[in-house]
Amino acid sequence: MKKKFPYHILVFLFPACFIYTVFMIYPLFDTIRISLYTQNIMGENIDNTGSVRTFIGLRNYYDLLFNDTWSWHFWNALKNNTYFFLLHVSVQTPVGLLIAAFLSSRELKFKNTYRTLIFLPAMMSIVIVGYLFNLILSPLWGIPQTILGTVGLEDLVQPWLGLKGPALITISLISIWQFVGIPMMLFYAALLNIPDEILDAAKIDGSSPISTFWRIKFPLILPTVGLMCILTYVGNYNAFDLIFAMKSLYAGPEYSTDLMGTFFYRTFFGFQMQLGNPTMGATVASTTFGIILVGVLIYLFAFQRRITRYQY
Repeated sequence: MKKKFPYHILVFLFPACFIYTVFMIYPLFDTIRISLYTQNIMGENIDNTGSVRTFIGLRNYYDLLFNDTWSWHFWNALKNNTYFFLLHVSVQTPVGLLIAAFLSSRELKFKNTYRTLIFLPAMMSIVIVGYLFNLILSPLWGIPQTILGTVGLEDLVQPWLGLKGPALITISLISIWQFVGIPMMLFYAALLNIPDEILDAAKIDGSSPISTFWRIKFPLILPTVGLMCILTYVGNYNAFDLIFAMKSLYAGPEYSTDLMGTFFYRTFFGFQMQLGNPTMGATVASTTFGIILVGVLIYLFAFQRRITRYQY
């Protein structure tokens, strides 16, 4: 007897698909569509909002990459964003893995307390964290300046957020401090999922704790490490709020902390004396989406397929 199609599944899928289409898929394709137009002061092509737009194909993308009006800000934001990501993936991921390995030790006491304290900053508002560290790192009354002055190291006191060199590094370290609990929890869950029989067998064979971690535990959680790296990649290229809270939309000093998110916002909506340009802003957003998409596809097809997955 032929089974009936389970129509009730469609009822449950419809709300999620509808919301995802309205708030994700449609805005994505509409953003790409807008990036193919230019907004002029005068013209004949007037859309339903009353603004004048003319179809120009990929001209906006060419201007973004090569026109002096936009290209310097774009390449500067892309360079800073790449550096921002590399700092996160090279510091946050290893530190999270190290903390997770420490917390997964059987002999460690109060591990639940440590885990909660480490994850707690990730639950805080990014705006609050940004304003808080602006006060902490103030060259006038900041805590590091007071401590360094107390121990006679006044020469090391400097406005870390006010210099082009250390500003982006400082903000990156603040972001790493706040969100290191996320990779820690993912790695911790993956380490706890390793069967005790495997670890007991390694211990019987005389394997040291360090050798057990690198030769047994790390290969087993490698898919989780790859997942964390790609999540960091996507999150960093969408970063906006911490830079906005600490350095405003100008991402000072002299755009040294400008990321793709702040560059997009400033381009699309405008800021102070800079007028907003929706079509060029849509171009920045579409380009950022393309960068993220390329990175994700490279991971999926070039790296994830080569990662050995163990069944246990």
